[in-house]
Amino acid sequence: MPKMRAKMTLHTITKHSGDKQESLRFNAVSGSEYGPNGESEDNTYARYTPMAELTMTVTNPALVGQFKQGESYYVDFTPVE
Repeated sequence: MPKMRAKMTLHTITKHSGDKQESLRFNAVSGSEYGPNGESEDNTYARYTPMAELTMTVTNPALVGQFKQGESYYVDFTPVE
């Protein structure tokens, strides 16, 4: 299986346990800006992954509070060998 990279936008951050952990809800990007050839990076990702949702809870103190709602992130999938 080849590696896969998705581009996801963080839509919702829910704080838990007095800000010691947070749940993050991501959705696949969809593009609205186009380059001269009618494409954009977001549209290219949306073509191959038109719908995706990922929810995770983060408890790592170095990461809690570092994610920003509305920002996009790459998510890489690599098979475990």
